Amino acid sequence: MTQPAQSLTASFRRSMRDFDPLLWNALTQDAPPFMRHEWLDLLERSGAVSLQNGWMPLHCAVSAGDALVAAAPLYLKGHGLGEFVYDQLWAGLAARVNQPYYPKLLAASPFTPVAGYRFLSLPGMERNGLIRGMLGAMERLARENGFTGVHALFLDDAFADVLEAQGLPLWEHQGFLWENENYRDFQDFLERFRAGQRKNIRRERQRLLDSGVRVEIVPAGQAPAPWFRLMHRYYDATNDKFGEFGCKYLPQAFFDGLADPALHDFLVFSAAFLPGDPEPVGLALLAHGGGGLYGRYWGAREEVPFLHFELCYYAPIEWAIERGLAFFDPGMGGEHKPRRGFASRITRSAHRFLDPVMAGLFEVNIAQVNRLTREYADDLASMARFKERPR
Repeated sequence: MTQPAQSLTASFRRSMRDFDPLLWNALTQDAPPFMRHEWLDLLERSGAVSLQNGWMPLHCAVSAGDALVAAAPLYLKGHGLGEFVYDQLWAGLAARVNQPYYPKLLAASPFTPVAGYRFLSLPGMERNGLIRGMLGAMERLARENGFTGVHALFLDDAFADVLEAQGLPLWEHQGFLWENENYRDFQDFLERFRAGQRKNIRRERQRLLDSGVRVEIVPAGQAPAPWFRLMHRYYDATNDKFGEFGCKYLPQAFFDGLADPALHDFLVFSAAFLPGDPEPVGLALLAHGGGGLYGRYWGAREEVPFLHFELCYYAPIEWAIERGLAFFDPGMGGEHKPRRGFASRITRSAHRFLDPVMAGLFEVNIAQVNRLTREYADDLASMARFKERPR
């Protein structure tokens, strides 16, 4: 179907409960699972996303008559926490020139630094006009209510290109991605490395095996119920290690909610066991969908050499190869990732400041900021231990 943009009506809704889950999910197609109704709704129901926490839902809904044909997760933000783009740079600049930076409209999946955000729509919709209309509705909402602008984070590449063509400057961020080059198995993947690093990865995996640790990937639907609460405990402990730089945004209620069978189709655990102990000594929670695998949370009861690499990198890569998944996004950070098969890459966000002073400062400085980011990404890429590709 091709729906003319002029016959569509945009409105804003205060909760995911205002949407029919089936109608919302019909728009997600190949989007990451973090765009699905179940995930976004759980963030709200658990209290992770709430006005008290500085996240007020204002989801955009586009209707043709009574039919929902497009939508976008959207939030009013009074701070930059939980976004993972660290916009203190621009907030500080706004303060120096005596301009407000908050409140702002944020198009994103909360607490989820995973590339793939887009405005959702039914198949066959004319995308460019639809995106222009939805963006225009968001800007009107911002102007009418004194919000400072519209910001869209961790964008799908094609969506980022459209926003840039429609006049939104793009801010670049460094990330990591493993890509499946039609590997037959994990051994075939190891052949991608130079001999020294190939030997190092084998040694790391063997050392963990020799210590008696067993690792397996368990679909969420087959995981014992206590694992979801244990995952929260490990998540908290991991974030506690980083002190004030920890990212402890998700409460116990969120992890309890992950036990809902409605989410099990796209969640798996990577679990590690010590001999004779039925409770996992370490857990990583991963999600899959849209042809890829995503690492989200991890933690352990005690320090075990090489456990993190196995739980969060090697075992998930092996699982992804077995299932023919195209890519694996392991999460943010970690200069050890390039040496273990993850390419340093660029993700993008788009920013529309309504104040002309801030818009001008952003556009004047963003090229230099992006150049520094690309240099850093290139430095990380040089750490990879891959063999030269045949010409």
